[in-house]
Amino acid sequence: MSFTPNPGDTLVFENDRVRVWSMTLPPRGMYDWHQHHHDHLIIWPDPGRAEAQRLGDEDWTLRQTAEAGYVAFKTVGSGGPLTPHRIRNLEDHAVTHYIVELISEPSPSQVELPSETNDRGSAVDVRTGEPF
Repeated sequence: MSFTPNPGDTLVFENDRVRVWSMTLPPRGMYDWHQHHHDHLIIWPDPGRAEAQRLGDEDWTLRQTAEAGYVAFKTVGSGGPLTPHRIRNLEDHAVTHYIVELISEPSPSQVELPSETNDRGSAVDVRTGEPF
């Protein structure tokens, strides 16, 4: 089974170093199964709440809450793409966030690392209470 490597629904910008995507989720809408292949930044210019489900999980256990200006950096690692996942909007209005992929060089880490944030929101696995 293959999954789209596109972490957003619209490619906004691309050069030889970065790729910038936007993802707009309609009210209660979902972006289906996809994988992240590159270390990346996620930027929420406006507040929003979303949850995600990893492939193989029965429940939607990854929760993301963003205040205006929330930024998270995710190290995917050079060992392979992240587990496929899908995301859905928990709000009754559309939300848009941006994904900036660092495509010009391999990740300096061999493994996936928890997200680093600017503390204007959170990304938590509700099963463990740990960041994802």
